[in-house]
Amino acid sequence: MRSDVAVVAVGGLRGGTDTRVRSDVGSSVGRGAGSCAGSGRRLGIMGGTFDPIHFGHLVAAEEALVQFNLNTVLFMPTGAPPAKAHRQVSSAEHRYLMTVLATAANPDFNVSRMEIDRSGTTYTIDTLHALRDIYGPAAGLFFITGADAVWEIVAWKDAEKIADVATFIAATRPGYDLEAARKAHLETETRFKIECMEVPALAISSTELRERVASQRSIRYLTPNSVVAYIDKHGLYRSGHGPYGTQP
Repeated sequence: MRSDVAVVAVGGLRGGTDTRVRSDVGSSVGRGAGSCAGSGRRLGIMGGTFDPIHFGHLVAAEEALVQFNLNTVLFMPTGAPPAKAHRQVSSAEHRYLMTVLATAANPDFNVSRMEIDRSGTTYTIDTLHALRDIYGPAAGLFFITGADAVWEIVAWKDAEKIADVATFIAATRPGYDLEAARKAHLETETRFKIECMEVPALAISSTELRERVASQRSIRYLTPNSVVAYIDKHGLYRSGHGPYGTQP
């Protein structure tokens, strides 16, 4: 899945309290997300490499949760994303575990292993169809991504089929002309259902975090402390060590 944008504790979904024992951390879908199955609830999907995850991802997910009255947001770390073929990506386990750590405190966030456990190249349409099979036709699927990435989605595999499965939530970034984007969308003949979402101005990127670590600069207050500690422990992104670091 595209865009650089996780949960150990599942907690109550919006609209109800979940009191089940939470023991399925390694499940394909994500802890607690199953409570939406067949219920007609609204599921946000935030896909990305999360290499590493940062506060920009978390703020966008929380804004989508509130603005669109979602029951939960499912973070979906990518396996082998075609969009990142130009650079080496940290191991799936490192990216998955950092996402889990970053979202553990939010009961409305969940993490999925679906894509990282799938062999071969990861395509969004395959993931959305799998989620539709799990949650049923009554569930609303909302794919959260950056506003600037929405217009690239038409080049993805089976792009028109994606439009039939999910609604896109386009998160704006600092300086983005939201009104121009809305107008451009209305003038196109695309079948894509796109909702625009304004988020606080957090100009943070995973690329910047990797570069800061490589140059021995601080990334505190750009990503949760648990992720900072994980990156330090495993030597991720350090110059001369490559992005993989040690195995988790």
